[in-house]
Formats: sequence, C-alpha cells, structure tokens
Amino acid sequence: MMAILTVFTPTYNRAYTLHKCYESLRRQTNKDFVWLIIDDGSTDNTKELVDSWLKNDNGFEIRYAYKENGGMHTGHNKAYELIDTELNVCIDSDDYMPDDAVESILSFWEKNRDNNYSGIIALDMFENGEIIGKKLPEQKSTTLSGYYYNGGKGDKKLIYRTEVMNKYPAYPEFKGEKFVPLDYKYLLADQDYELLIMNKPVCVVEYMEDGSSKNMLRQYYKNPKGFSFMRKVHMKYDKGFLKKFKTCVHYVSSSFISKNKSFIKESPKKGMTVLATPFGFALYLLILYNNREGK
Repeated sequence: MMAILTVFTPTYNRAYTLHKCYESLRRQTNKDFVWLIIDDGSTDNTKELVDSWLKNDNGFEIRYAYKENGGMHTGHNKAYELIDTELNVCIDSDDYMPDDAVESILSFWEKNRDNNYSGIIALDMFENGEIIGKKLPEQKSTTLSGYYYNGGKGDKKLIYRTEVMNKYPAYPEFKGEKFVPLDYKYLLADQDYELLIMNKPVCVVEYMEDGSSKNMLRQYYKNPKGFSFMRKVHMKYDKGFLKKFKTCVHYVSSSFISKNKSFIKESPKKGMTVLATPFGFALYLLILYNNREGK
C-alpha cells in the first residue's frame, strides 16, 4: 500500500548535519512515509552518505534525486514533480522530527481528512522543547497569512496536500539568482483554502549560521529579481495599508538592486510605489552598505 506522507528534504552541502534528520526518521513510531532527499548540486559526500543509509533496514523508503544547484525554491519545484503521496512536509536539512511526529500527522489527518482544506498547520520547536513563536489559535482552521495578520509569530510547519500544491505554478527561476521566497505557493493556496490546525510540534528547528534565515540582507542583495517578483505577488493579496506600503518599500529596494527602471510601471500598486520610493532607496543603500566588500 502506498504511503500517505512524503517527508522531503532539499539539501546543499549539508552532509555534516543531515544525519540528525535521518536518525530522527529512523526513530519514528510510525514508518508509513517516504523520505525524499533533493540534492541541490552538493559537492560534499551527501550522495555517499545517502547510499550508505539505503543499505540499512530503515523501515521506510528513501528516495534520492540529484539536480544542479539552483537554490531552495528549485529544490521544492523538483520535490513537487516527484512526490506521489497524498501529503507532503518539508523538513530542512538542518532540522529533524520528534519521534512521534509522523504518527501525530497521520493520526490527525485520518480523523480530520477533508479535501476542502489545503492540509495542516502545526508547530515548530527548539531543541529545548520551547515552541517557536506563538501557539496556534484554538480553532479548527486558519490561513497562513491570516494567522500572521492576526498577530501570529514564529515559523510553523506546513503539511500540504500534494494535489493542492501542484495546482499552482512552480516557483519561478531567475538566471544568476538562487532564491525565491517559499511563501509564493502558500499565499496562492491561502486564497482558495484554509489549513487545519494541529497545535503540536512536529519539527525541531536549528537556525544555523549558513542557513537562509541568518543571511536575509545578503539574500536581498544577491536575489533582487526573486524578491521583486514576490513583492508584486504580496501587493495583490496583502491586507492593510501599512503592510502593503512596507511591501512596496522592499519592492523598490529590490528594483534598484536589479537596476529595473520600469519598476513603477510593473507595480500592481503604482501610486503607493511612488510614495514608497524614497524609503525603498534608503533601504537599498542600507543593503548595499551591509553587503560592501570586506565586511
């Protein structure tokens, strides 16, 4: 019988820490899942490590796919091409799952399965057991954007129906860039579905020095087209003047970095973008300063 859940892990030169994810999956109290590893062009011993794990009696299927290096979002694109289970969840290469995480997800879904929802939103936690950000509201469902709009905080774990994720366009890929914010597909799904709430941690998160969360200003500098793209999407769907204005400020800064002179013409919110231009230019200078050579 086919597994219900795919745990997918995009990874790039993380052989030194990927074993923590693998070992946590071996400890799962329910092994009814597939582990899909998307190797984003690693040059370390990731493949050899995975080959050694494939020889073990793991109790679950391991699939390995290698691709040229293109960034996290391209790893997600590749994963969605390959996943054939009802549900999927991304566990990053520097994170791992509590021993009962898969059992909790599958048990919750069995009791609450409903195609009117895009999937499940659950909690992330630190190694000391502390919940990241706030717990989820005591209600049946929410959208991801609605949760944050209403004061929610901290990273959350998203378990999506594969059919839903594949309804929406793949993450765009821009030549010379390796980052597009992952909330693109999540925001599109939010327009059509809510997520069922499971107030339980299913992922242990470690924010590493070489992770994208720690290097956001550098990401802005190196991937301006990807961020400009996502800012325009947010302009269409964000609620509230201040949130839209902040989005415009970031859009302007990314447009300056990418030397896009048509940014006002291309903006879905042209008037607001004009108002945001001085602030966006200031942010552009700050990003340049933080990414100056020798820093």
